[in-house]
Amino acid sequence: MGRGTTADVSLPRPGLTLTGALAVALALLAFGAVMIGPYALTPGQVLAALTGQGDPQAQIVVWNIRLPRVGAALLVGAALAAAGASYQALFRNPLVSPDILGVSAGAGLGAVAGIFLSLPVAAIQASAFVGGMVAVGVVMLVGALVRNTDRTLTLVLLGVVVGALAGAATSLLKVMADPYDQLPAITFWLLGSLASITMRDILPALPMVLVGLIPLALLRWRINVLSLGDDEARALGVEAGRTRFVVIAAATLITASVTALAGVVGWVGLVIPHIARMLVGPGFARLLPASALIGACYLLIVDTLARTIAAVEVPLGVLTAVIGAPFFVWLLARGRRGWS
Repeated sequence: MGRGTTADVSLPRPGLTLTGALAVALALLAFGAVMIGPYALTPGQVLAALTGQGDPQAQIVVWNIRLPRVGAALLVGAALAAAGASYQALFRNPLVSPDILGVSAGAGLGAVAGIFLSLPVAAIQASAFVGGMVAVGVVMLVGALVRNTDRTLTLVLLGVVVGALAGAATSLLKVMADPYDQLPAITFWLLGSLASITMRDILPALPMVLVGLIPLALLRWRINVLSLGDDEARALGVEAGRTRFVVIAAATLITASVTALAGVVGWVGLVIPHIARMLVGPGFARLLPASALIGACYLLIVDTLARTIAAVEVPLGVLTAVIGAPFFVWLLARGRRGWS
């Protein structure tokens, strides 16, 4: 071609290509999860049920049992992974997880208190959500009162303190609970599960997760800058304190919402951001969607295993720990020095 007529060939960006591949994998996994279970379904039965046709029993299984559970697994996995990626970038520490500021311990205490008081399921979920938000609120309030200390270190230490106090209160309620009725329910909730989940349970959590994700997406550049340190952030015109508060509030809202829905599910927000960072790098604009998609895929696989590998359903927290702990050790063994 002559000069001036050279074609402008643009190659797809690797981050966008990977995100698209993850989205396709997520759709395929979700379709497969709908098929798998004690009442096995063929692809044709699933497609017919989704369009309101075919076997009535298959329609009931798909719409009332499988789809709510698959949707909940996708929501919880994506939310925890996104919150974990946000906290790790904010605190510049690869060992940070969504419960670093006590949100999981606070949500657990709220749920246990609701079960102890024999509240209905909706009230238990609400008390778990409030407990998680209050725990982080206490950390932020006390942290604001503490002067002349490293801000990040202060928040982390206060999170440990509040988490320990909430754990102690939870243990006290477990000792006082009815051992035949309340204690099994408390133990099962604290281990995490999506059993008996319905669309009615998912609907309150979904908008809260979306509200939390929006500021994280809008502040992606500022979060990148904040990961360099407070002094560098101020030099680049970013208000570190205000940005940190918004990120913590958004990530806490996300975590508390899904913890109230599924119980305490560990390791997702710790391990998944590492995998996403290995694939797309530390840039938060690519890291956030990659973490959410991988987290959704991961928890969907784990939940499918939880309801199929044994006659009795295995709690999600048990499987995520069994899978996540050795995988995390492997990541640390082969990873690069430094957290980014």
